[in-house]
Amino acid sequence: MDAKTKELLKPLKEVYAKAPALPKSATDVLVSIAPWLALIFGVLAILAGVGGLGLFTAFSPLAYMYAGAGLSVLLLASAAFAIVEGAIMVLAFMPLKARKIRGWNLLVWSEGLAILSSVITLRVGDVVWAIVGAAIAFYILFQIESYYK
Repeated sequence: MDAKTKELLKPLKEVYAKAPALPKSATDVLVSIAPWLALIFGVLAILAGVGGLGLFTAFSPLAYMYAGAGLSVLLLASAAFAIVEGAIMVLAFMPLKARKIRGWNLLVWSEGLAILSSVITLRVGDVVWAIVGAAIAFYILFQIESYYK
């Protein structure tokens, strides 16, 4: 793990170190399916982002007319974030499969980007769900971190 990532994750790691550990059988299963989940959800996020870009671009004049320029920009930003998040997850596939820490780091960065996306696009409901989802995702990620070198 690079020094920057390690420093950023230090407070989170301390919090999640106090959480109850998952059974070894559960972590073994999570580690074996993690690459495939990253690949599947990465591809789905890219497809959703590209579709969203097309859809939001086509309807942005209507959104601008009825809700102002802010909504158009937020919708396009959401789609762009989805593409980047998906690309990061797809890039994590091979390192996760090889059980390299780089793959784990990419999943952490993808999760961080998901939170940032919700905050930047100012969707209050999404921010709440992003925080809840991130808490669960980081719990799982810190449970399986020891499998990656």
